[in-house]
Amino acid sequence: MTITDDVRRRPRSEPIPSEGADGLFTQTWFPVCLGDALPEGGGIVGAELLGGRVVAVRSPSGRVSVFSAYCVHLGADLSVGRLDGEAVRCAFHGWRYDMDGRCLSANGTPVDPRARLFRFPAVETHGVVWAFNGSSPLFALPQPDPPDPAAPVVTRTAAFGQELAVDPWVVAAQTLDLQHFALPHEGTFVEDPNDSVTWDEFSVGYRYHALMPGGEEYRVWASIHGSNIFWQQGTLDGRWFYWITGMAAPRARTTASYFTWGTQPLPGEPPEAAGEFLAKVQAFMFNLLAEDAPVLMTIHYTPGLLTKSDAALADFFAYLRRYPRANPARHFLR
Repeated sequence: MTITDDVRRRPRSEPIPSEGADGLFTQTWFPVCLGDALPEGGGIVGAELLGGRVVAVRSPSGRVSVFSAYCVHLGADLSVGRLDGEAVRCAFHGWRYDMDGRCLSANGTPVDPRARLFRFPAVETHGVVWAFNGSSPLFALPQPDPPDPAAPVVTRTAAFGQELAVDPWVVAAQTLDLQHFALPHEGTFVEDPNDSVTWDEFSVGYRYHALMPGGEEYRVWASIHGSNIFWQQGTLDGRWFYWITGMAAPRARTTASYFTWGTQPLPGEPPEAAGEFLAKVQAFMFNLLAEDAPVLMTIHYTPGLLTKSDAALADFFAYLRRYPRANPARHFLR
């Protein structure tokens, strides 16, 4: 008796490179830690990033740097070291590194010119310390454009307490999955966002104007920068706000998320009113994330049979396939 195996293969599109595949990661800004994790007078914080470990350092003068975490002597973790003036001192044998990552002293022995840490391009903005995966940044982080440039902006910053078991680009893709926004989230588009999608070399932007099931009017310009930074500004129920989600890649198939959002006080309103509105924005955005989380914790993101409704998403996949990837710090991070 002959048994015929007539099982068909599932249709799949061209693969999208996973973070960490071949040791490479997207060349983008990755959040490392909240800015207030580094005291104003100076401090050191260790974090997992790009399949290895880094340290964020604020010197006593206020300069912020991000380095590979391991001393080039014997590999001690510098996050358990201490600041020694404007230098980081290893806790094991006292090797000292300046804020450019160069070894200043090696416990009384001559300093080998090769003795230096990998220093990432770094910036502190939106209440977060960021490191760029590359020798020099390919783009700048987006900044808010408030209605009144002369008025203060009230902000909030938070780190999400749970890692998601997917690469950051998978989370970013949810925002460009325009039919997904209208289905699981039950929003009703006032205008078709597909008509507004624009691309450049390192970002994609699009306009959302939707009515939500809770009655909110959500009207923003949204964009993805690199593969992992979701940015939006516009109005929620007519009031201006901005929001940025920065997603780190501690290791392959892992996302750690950081959020910053802000608004401007309105003329004549009580001091607490801006904070109350920011609490509303947080609840609105975190509700969208909570609705997505069960999918994001379980999905095996392998695009297959795409439809006309997936046009923007398909373009995003093509963007990800050609996006530059590297890992110049790879020999320092483990």
